[in-house]
Amino acid sequence: MPVPPMNRREFVQKSAVTGAAVAVAGTLATGEAQAAEHPPRTWSFSVLGTTDLHSHVFDWDYYKDAAYSDAKGNSVGVARVATLIKQQRAAKGEHRVLLVDAGDIIQGTSLAYYFARVRPITDKGAPKHPMAVAMNHMRYDAAALGNHEFNYGIEVLRKFEEQCRFPLLGANALDAKTLRPAFPPYTVKRIRVPGAPDIKVGILGLTNPGIALWDKDNVSGRMVFPGLVEQAKKYVPRLRALGCDVVFLTDHSGLDGSTSYGDALPYVENASNLVAEQVPGIDAILVGHTHVEVPSYTVKNAETGEEVLLSEPYCWGYRLSVFDFEVELEHGRWKVTKKTAQTLDPKGVDEDPEIRKLLEADHELVVKYVNTAVGTCTQDLSAADSCWKDVPIMDFIHQVQLDTVKAGLSASDAALPLISVAAPFSRTADIPAGSVTIKDIAGLYIYDNTLYGKKLTGAQLRDYLEYAAKYYHQVPAGTAVDTATLTNANSFWDYMYDTAAGVSYEIDIAAAEGSRIKNLTYGGTAVADDQVFVVAVNNYRANGGSGYPHIATADIAYSSTNEIRQLMIDYVTAKGTLDPADFAATNWKLTQDGTPVF
Repeated sequence: MPVPPMNRREFVQKSAVTGAAVAVAGTLATGEAQAAEHPPRTWSFSVLGTTDLHSHVFDWDYYKDAAYSDAKGNSVGVARVATLIKQQRAAKGEHRVLLVDAGDIIQGTSLAYYFARVRPITDKGAPKHPMAVAMNHMRYDAAALGNHEFNYGIEVLRKFEEQCRFPLLGANALDAKTLRPAFPPYTVKRIRVPGAPDIKVGILGLTNPGIALWDKDNVSGRMVFPGLVEQAKKYVPRLRALGCDVVFLTDHSGLDGSTSYGDALPYVENASNLVAEQVPGIDAILVGHTHVEVPSYTVKNAETGEEVLLSEPYCWGYRLSVFDFEVELEHGRWKVTKKTAQTLDPKGVDEDPEIRKLLEADHELVVKYVNTAVGTCTQDLSAADSCWKDVPIMDFIHQVQLDTVKAGLSASDAALPLISVAAPFSRTADIPAGSVTIKDIAGLYIYDNTLYGKKLTGAQLRDYLEYAAKYYHQVPAGTAVDTATLTNANSFWDYMYDTAAGVSYEIDIAAAEGSRIKNLTYGGTAVADDQVFVVAVNNYRANGGSGYPHIATADIAYSSTNEIRQLMIDYVTAKGTLDPADFAATNWKLTQDGTPVF
């Protein structure tokens, strides 16, 4: 959401950072101190990595108010990961292990929302962010900025940064006015070797250029985000010039070279493979952002032919990446002779009791908050079929968006037809019959989006819906439709797929992409190409998220700083009863050559 301008003096001081402190990793064990009498020629150390923790502290699902569980048997939370880290340090030596994160730390659970909005860490006397407490206890050495770090505004991020005892790195997060780094680009860690020079490890942090789109309302005019390759080319040579023996990157960016926002930005979203290939001098990269597990992956640098090692440890604390390095002393400098990577699964290990003790009270506050009743519902509303059927639980989202935008339109814009678009974020969401709690609504609308009203013509709306329809695999007429394989064509994930309310239409999954939208009508009349609509849409999509056509450049009829989730909570609170009979019907359906599928 938009925030008041930061104190200029404070911001400039933070923006002027061009490096970070050099630190020594640990102290020497007695045996190694004695070994200093015979200086070693070889040494080993490890860098441990997490990413996309999204404020998962404990192995708990706030939406279900129960221990976390999924079909693959994963556990979540840094409390378990902390135990793995302790085991690694015990096995390898405290001073031979560095710990790094690749971003998306302070958003993603009800715990994150609570300490950003309900009891914000920016309030005077507020407690520290639980993720700062946990990560300080775990002794992180550095973390890259993720795009979701900016969801609650720069002031919340700055407060979190202040509470961390490790640097938040962002070599491509720049002050918009000075183009100087707004956060430290890198830090240099020293690993002490008895009787030999320290091993200097330079850690460079890179974030995602998509922040400029996805959090435009929070960063526009204040920060800019150039590409990862461009900034790595600037800072990797600098780290080598500083005498770094090893250069390690932590990137909040995937490794397949893909981009979800089309050509809306001149920089690649998932560029870690490109950084490895195009920037010489990098030894390894901790990868984030894409929520996948990649235990070990290598990319050959085009200039030097050297192999760059990459690893991505999934998300939410599902895994821990372990990079193991062997180095040899040559002419007074350490040189990497071997490097390997793997991921470890924390499932089955105990949670760190010290983190439990530190944050149990915060956790219980959030549990109490999400279980607060806000109204009742006349029937069970499930999202299980929301990706292929028009279901009432999605109509709930649309109705709130329509009501909110309608109330905020000017007199002239209020005369235009109003529609809504929204995505099925969670197939497991369910609002039960009877009492409705905050967690029921939060489990349906899991992102911290705000609301816009933007103007599209009928032709543009058709293009928009055609773009959404590429979500479905083509299924020829007469062929059975299997919902298990129907969706997510073109790597178009559920959060990227919008349905529309206020118009009626069919999606012909037997037709080729680009010609699937049939019988698009408004009020029973075919939509004309030049007809102008106000479209209620979340800020992520309105600013270009997922690459939908026309919407990012469309005229604005309405905007709000209120999160849609809170608007939904307020809707139920005000009405007292959630009744699907009150929702505007969306009336879309899947067909195969005109025949309804369901």
